[in-house]
Amino acid sequence: MAASAGYFFKGLVRWPVFASVRTFHTTEGSFGAQAGRYKVTKDRSRPLTYEMANPPHQIAHRKSWNSWNTSNLEGGLRQSETAVEDMFIRKFMFGTWHRIFISEVLIKRRHNMILIGGIIQRTVIPRKLYFLIGYTEEILSYVLQCPVKLELQSAADKKDVVFKYI
Repeated sequence: MAASAGYFFKGLVRWPVFASVRTFHTTEGSFGAQAGRYKVTKDRSRPLTYEMANPPHQIAHRKSWNSWNTSNLEGGLRQSETAVEDMFIRKFMFGTWHRIFISEVLIKRRHNMILIGGIIQRTVIPRKLYFLIGYTEEILSYVLQCPVKLELQSAADKKDVVFKYI
């Protein structure tokens, strides 16, 4: 008793292959998703800083960019290198200053100098703080081959930086 080769092959069921069928979807691909906004929690327990609370279209009006980078302008040099350097600086700061930064790392470029700013917790003893500042400035200056300066402010607790809860 031989079965047709298209449907049975050595005891395994083989389904017929159909030609590709076009389908028409009526729902949006990103239904319910909104870029650049934080989702509201049920109990409104998610803390937002001032920068996080402002929507993206308010960047030029009420808030500023986290990276000041003028090489992205038309005719600017080193566009990709600057973006990679900014990413490296953020990763380095996150690893070196682990759980000390309360806010996001701000990177400003002025001529040949890179200024890194942010808000840190006051729980760090001054000796460790001075070591971390010197270590960070020296290592980043050596790696990036330009002067790097840290502009840090301190806050007593993470709750001091919270702008609102959503």
